[in-house]
Amino acid sequence: MANIPTDLKYTREHEWVRTLDGGRMAIGITDHAQRQLGDIVFVELPKVKDRREAGEPFGTVESVKSVTEVYLPVSGTVSAVNEELNDSPEVINDDAYGDGWMIEITPDKGAGQNGLLTAAQYEAYVKAGSDD
Repeated sequence: MANIPTDLKYTREHEWVRTLDGGRMAIGITDHAQRQLGDIVFVELPKVKDRREAGEPFGTVESVKSVTEVYLPVSGTVSAVNEELNDSPEVINDDAYGDGWMIEITPDKGAGQNGLLTAAQYEAYVKAGSDD
């Protein structure tokens, strides 16, 4: 079973969300997602100050198997991008929940975290195979 830290929130599209100081949120793909993708060879991320709505793609992850979009779980503005992934996208395979973070956003005022799953809910979702 994939690693699922209990201090994070998750989406049904296999992104994780970590709340940071000041209300910002770090976002990346889950360990389950990176395992399904295989060796990650390229990541395309937005620019700082880009604004996105919840549910919109904010980037793509390309592996030896496929290319997949990554979705923003809450509306907000990109406040930081993990530039290390430009030269070393495989960091996501090595440390999906740490150095493999993708972006940080400043959520819109009043943007809720409705629809985000707890670790237990996400684990049950993955076990049920509902990611198709």
